[in-house]
Formats: sequence, C-alpha cells, structure tokens
Amino acid sequence: MTSFILNFIGTSPTMNKKASFKLFRSITQITIQRNLNTAKKSFKFPKFSVKYVTKTSQYLILEENDKKSYEYPLIWLRDNCQCSKCFHKTSSSRTINWEKFSLNQNVKNLVHDQENRTINIEWDDDHKSEFDENWLIERNFSEENRVNYLNNSYRPLKAPLWGKTDFDRILKTFAYEKVIGTDQGLFDWLDALSRNGIAIIRGTPLNRNECRRLADRVGFIRKTHYGEEFEVIAKEGTSNVAYLSSTLQLHTDLPYYEYKPGVNLLHCLVQSDSKGGHNQITDGFYVANLLKEEYPEYFKTLTSTLVNWSDIGEENGNKFHSIFRAPVIMLDYDQNFARINHSVPQRDSFFTVPLKNVNKWYEAMKMFVKLVHDETVVFKTQPGDILTFDNIRLIHGRTEYEDNTSNTRHIIGSYLDWDEIYSRLRVLRRSLKEK
Repeated sequence: MTSFILNFIGTSPTMNKKASFKLFRSITQITIQRNLNTAKKSFKFPKFSVKYVTKTSQYLILEENDKKSYEYPLIWLRDNCQCSKCFHKTSSSRTINWEKFSLNQNVKNLVHDQENRTINIEWDDDHKSEFDENWLIERNFSEENRVNYLNNSYRPLKAPLWGKTDFDRILKTFAYEKVIGTDQGLFDWLDALSRNGIAIIRGTPLNRNECRRLADRVGFIRKTHYGEEFEVIAKEGTSNVAYLSSTLQLHTDLPYYEYKPGVNLLHCLVQSDSKGGHNQITDGFYVANLLKEEYPEYFKTLTSTLVNWSDIGEENGNKFHSIFRAPVIMLDYDQNFARINHSVPQRDSFFTVPLKNVNKWYEAMKMFVKLVHDETVVFKTQPGDILTFDNIRLIHGRTEYEDNTSNTRHIIGSYLDWDEIYSRLRVLRRSLKEK
C-alpha cells in the first residue's frame, strides 16, 4: 500500500510537491500509529528521524519535520548504492561499474521502513538499494551541512589569522606525556596546530629520537633530501645555511618542493646560553591579508609572478638539485590563501619572467618582507620543548647566537605531512566520540 502511494505521489502530473507532502503525511500517520500499537516497545524517533518520503522525476525528498526537508538527486543515490554489488564495505569503496552506469535513473518502487529507519528503492532496471536514514541525513545537500562538513570532517576550521599582538592568546602548549600517551592529548595538540598553525609540546625527554616517536604517533615522518631527521648544530662547510650560527632570515622551509612538508617539528635538546638563538615566527597568511588590504597591486604581483625556488647540494653522499616555480603567495581554487613561499637563500638567480615584471616584483617583495618583520614574534624554546608549526602558512627564522666549549645549541628536526595529520584527526574524532 505504502509503495503504491509513493509511486502515485511521485508520478502524478497534477500534484505539486507541497500537496504531495500533505497527502503522504496523513497516510503515513496511520501507518506509524499502527506500528506503535503493535510494537513490543514504544517506538521513538531518534534525533534525526525522517517522517515523510516522496519523490519527483529527479529527486528523492525526505521531510524531517515541518521545517526541514532534504532533496537527493536520484542519480547520486544510484551512484551511492550500498549493496554488496555496488559497494565494498570493508574497504569503504564504491565498486559500481561506471562503464555501464546510466545517467537516466528512475524509481519503480519506493518504500519507507519507519521501524528500521531505512529507505528502500527499486530502480527501473530491477536493482534494489537500501539507505539508512541517518546515512542520508549526514550527507544532505543543505548549505549548513556542507559548511559543517568542510569545517569539521574535511579539515578543522582555521582560527582567525593572527598578528604579533595576538600571539600570547593563540599559542597553546601541551604536555608531552599526554600527547604521547592519550588519544585526547594527541587530538588536542593536532587540533590546535591545525587551527592556529603553531603549538609547543613541553616536557619532552632529551633523547634524539623523540621527533620520530611523535611522528609515529601521528603517522610517519616526511622524508626529504636532508633525510628523515635533521640535526641543527652550527658547522662550517654545511649544505644549508640553517646549520650556521649566524642570523637565519625569516623563511618557509623547502619552497623548492612542489609538495613541500606541511609541519615542522623542532625538538630543543640544548639551547644557547648566549643572548641569541631566539625563534622568530610570523603568520604568513595574516601578512598576505594585510598586503591584500593595504597594497592590492603588490598583492596581485606576489600572487601572479612565478619565482624559481631551488636547492643544490649534497647531504650524506646524496647529491640533489631541486627546483619549483611558484609565486610567493599561492591561492587555491576559491582564492583563499593556500601556501606561502619565501626563502632568500633558496630563491634562484634564474628569474624566468618578462623583463618588465622584474622591478615590479622586487618592489612588492620588499613591502611583503617589511610587513613580515613588523608582525614577527620572538621567543626562545627551552630544552624539552618541541616547537611544532605549519610550514605552509607560517614564516620562521632564528637570531644569531654563539656557541662555546661548554654550550653548543642542538636541535633535532623532522617533518610531517598535513594529509597524515588530517587523517589522524578524523580517526581520533570518531573514536573519542564513540567512547
């Protein structure tokens, strides 16, 4: 009976959507009451409970209550059929054969099982699909749901960009033992890191392998041509200016990588007793936004001019010659800030742009560097601190320092990729929610 009514409503040429809802509501109320009277226990709708279902020639329509209804394209439903022929459950993978997939999908029979809270569809090719109500509600196409997914399930919503005066407010610190030993501690650190771009882990043992241990807790270390872990100790004849005790200009690491490491881990084993050795940090996206608002022409130049970033050298017997061309400020498809590239030592002398654009770029870059320095925060990590920060967004440096026979500054560093961090956050969010 229900199936017949749904088909009649969905195909009737004289009945609009509003009228169809009213008719179906009055009939399903009788069915629901019958189920309630015959059930061994009283039936209660969960928080998200579909009360009425209908369809048009292109959409399945679920009405949650008098104010909420959701539409699902029939083609999307057929593409996302959860049966064993179309979906491999243990790998969470679609297996439907798209070579035979039709763009014209029609429903032959539609049944709403109120007790089991499922929507059962029989298609015109006799294939059958069953959808859980909550599964559909979680995937509804409303703007509110799309925003919620993008800011939570996809990637954590970024905190507001921050300048120099905001640093003390946004900086979060975490106890090493909680990050290493508890899922909640690990989640809290990664969540803060992803939102603010920086966090410090304190109380770390003074062992050389703690960055690796932390990376393994998340996923795995991102290897570069400097290896999996790098040791920052001042030495002459180095292949990288970071291994000198002189001032390390504000920069982003490895701009010459098309897919550069996302997060820096810098574990302080020994800090310099001299007046120098201070960390410098700036929110590059904040500075980019300042440039956009105050100097739009400079912003346009730094987002459109391709710069050659390069690194040539040898590390542990491995010779490398890396090059990547990208603007200083990279934007994504939605014109949001996607990545900052800045490193004076790694900016190549080959500048493959039209001659007329060269002076204009230098003028814009000079202003960008000034704004970066104006918004730079200076502090000094201590032994046992692991400074963790976003290498895509933040710009960092270090002040000059002096070693002596009894005190040699010693930092162990490594990298993580954002893909692994976001993956771990999703897994942790789900597991913590289930506890």
